[in-house]
Amino acid sequence: MKTSAPYAVLGAGSWGTALALQLIRNHRTVRLWGRDSQALAELDAHRENKRYLPGFSLPGALALTGDLASALAGAAGVILAVPAEALRSTLEAATRKGLGRLPILIATKGMESATALLPHEVARAVRPTGSLALLSGPSFAREVAQGLPTAVTIASEETETAHQFADAFHGSSFRTYLGVDLTGVALGGAVKNVIAIGAGLSDGLGMGANARAALITRGLAELVRLGLHEGARLETFMGLSGVGDLILTATDDQSRNHRLGRLLAEGVPIEAAQSRIGQVTEGMRTLPALQKRRRGAQVEMPITDALDAILNQGADPRQSLEGLLERSRTAEFSGADRINRCPP
Repeated sequence: MKTSAPYAVLGAGSWGTALALQLIRNHRTVRLWGRDSQALAELDAHRENKRYLPGFSLPGALALTGDLASALAGAAGVILAVPAEALRSTLEAATRKGLGRLPILIATKGMESATALLPHEVARAVRPTGSLALLSGPSFAREVAQGLPTAVTIASEETETAHQFADAFHGSSFRTYLGVDLTGVALGGAVKNVIAIGAGLSDGLGMGANARAALITRGLAELVRLGLHEGARLETFMGLSGVGDLILTATDDQSRNHRLGRLLAEGVPIEAAQSRIGQVTEGMRTLPALQKRRRGAQVEMPITDALDAILNQGADPRQSLEGLLERSRTAEFSGADRINRCPP
């Protein structure tokens, strides 16, 4: 669906800025909204997001505004790129300021801590009607801003909405794939941040590449168990928003969650580590909500339990991670424990 109407990107952090730059690259008209008027004034003065995404000039075609009603007026669609904890309040404010039935694309990853709701569930709670889509996949903001090759999933239960946002973002260096599994895509974007903290801890403790690969693989198994219980599709977790995003986030220090794990392994206190990173680490915020959600579903997630013990209960990181390997032997896949033994 081609349109000359502007897109409103809500959230002027690194991710919102990068997505706005991708839309501009595709010759779309874009309004970038942020709630911090002083920060927006600095962005406008320097035409650069020096705090969250330094090194990239903001083209004149990118309009900056702190007026939410102006950002939404006449928009073709709305992209939400705010932290998970700010999603509800941003949507509520947008609803008061003219959001109406505009199609929304949620690029937020995580869970709401108080309710354990996924981003699309929060959106449905705030706005029961109107089309929505999710954007997720292995996509560091800086690389998107650089125009480096990136592939993401855009999932929606409404075909027209999926195609509209996929067309808006798709370009020579930014490939969009369509999906329909909102729960699977959202769970992948939330759980991978938690597992990435564990991978960072493992790397920081010098536990080796084998241990990192085991954590990622068994972390994926935990994600799949929870997802299938909640009605998600297995193939979603084998795709960009599942294993793709998990590998990226758990193996590279561009990931704030991976960096957090490394800093904690060095003995840096949690608050100091988060302050040093300087931006939200969604894995820390997601973990309590993930625990609430998986306990309600009665799904076994031992890596998640171990990370909860480390981050929220003061458990020793090395002992906790090594303890995962000391658990009773079990089958890797359901039914594998019934493999016929070879005759003597």
